[in-house]
Amino acid sequence: MSPTQPVAPVHDVVGIGIGPFNLGLACLIEPLALDAVFLDRADGFAWHHGMMLDGATIQVPFMADLVTMADPTSPFSFLNWLKQSGRLYPFYIRESFYPLRAEYDAYCRWASEQLPSLRWGREVLSVEHDEAADVYTVRAVDLGTGDLETYAARHVVLGVGTEPSIPRALRDLPGLVVHSSDYLPNRERLQASGSITVVGSGQSAAEVYRDLLGGARGGAGTAAGGDGYRVDWVTRSPRFFPMEYTKLTLEMTSPEYTDHFHGLPLPLRQQLGREQRGLYKGISGELIDEIYDTLYELSASGPVPTTLLTDTELLDAAWTGTAFRLRLRHAQLEVEHERETDALVLATGYSARVPAFLEPLRDRLDWDDLGRLDVARDYSIDGGRGRVFVQNGEEHTHGLTAPDLGFGAWRNAQIIAKICGHEIYPLERRIAFQEFGVPADAQFRSDAATRSDAALAQEVAR
Repeated sequence: MSPTQPVAPVHDVVGIGIGPFNLGLACLIEPLALDAVFLDRADGFAWHHGMMLDGATIQVPFMADLVTMADPTSPFSFLNWLKQSGRLYPFYIRESFYPLRAEYDAYCRWASEQLPSLRWGREVLSVEHDEAADVYTVRAVDLGTGDLETYAARHVVLGVGTEPSIPRALRDLPGLVVHSSDYLPNRERLQASGSITVVGSGQSAAEVYRDLLGGARGGAGTAAGGDGYRVDWVTRSPRFFPMEYTKLTLEMTSPEYTDHFHGLPLPLRQQLGREQRGLYKGISGELIDEIYDTLYELSASGPVPTTLLTDTELLDAAWTGTAFRLRLRHAQLEVEHERETDALVLATGYSARVPAFLEPLRDRLDWDDLGRLDVARDYSIDGGRGRVFVQNGEEHTHGLTAPDLGFGAWRNAQIIAKICGHEIYPLERRIAFQEFGVPADAQFRSDAATRSDAALAQEVAR
């Protein structure tokens, strides 16, 4: 049911969700003549607290903060936070581009505490379009008071992020099953079990395995009073892929590659999305080496109670009442086998979601053939109107820049330009030395005109 009159005031922007990307948008909007408000059901900013392991760093340089790649002069930069907190010189002497994960979280909380546009403890119930007033009406509940609130906006930016992904066969299992996003609150329970199996292929799986490895066989990481445990690691990947950091590959996190990827047909984008996971969902080379060194050191005093299984898919798990019986399949050998474990850690990643509160807008939004939001190149999802935008929900349309912290400020600068009708923060449109498609001045073969667009796209992508 839409109101006949907009609720005053009409905001220029209502942002829904306050993760790093919408927080960055709020920071970049703060000095502008835009009226914005951002809503989130949490009671304050928190970033991956379940994986805040000691010494863990983020996997992008400090310049990939909330604002720097759009506005290096912003007072909300990571360097300014270091200066204000008295840590700038220690960070300089440390000589590492990569902030600690705990530092990045503290930095984001510092930025959030300076922004009056943020409304915490608000759960959004619905987003509707008021045809008469041509505004979007966002209804939310204040979780602290139970009061219903209504916000009107000319533009809406969805930043609800992703949610833990759990394979269907492993959902609703009894026993100790923990997604990596909740690892730290459950670490002692896991360590108190007799055996743990980590499932996953990326950085989170590697970090959890490395953290648990120290307590295997009663090492220093064992929970108080424990006698040690067994820890295994199962991954579908044919090997433990290191994340690729070569500079020409990093050029794929560019506006040009995003343009190229966005213009490809859906089947080719699907294929590339699978093939490119190792570029940003692999494991840091340093951590792989650290795991090997730890295994080597532990092996000096006898066999290490661990098994690493590659090219192995976990098909399903059954609770026997005392343990999980895992059904596994080796892909190369096409052989199924079983093993048991007392606890499971699922480092199975995250997936984008379409929140239920968008249902009243369904007919105004764009959808692809697989039922996902069809995100335009400018990050809008409302049929070219440029009024509703999405952040970090466009991996299937924009590729590997979608979850990349370093590209978040560029995307926010683009969204702000669409909202304002002109660029406020200059947008770099060409930063790569390489061409990702056919050069504009290329001569096409004479038979190219007879071929399908899909065939041409596939040839260009080779």
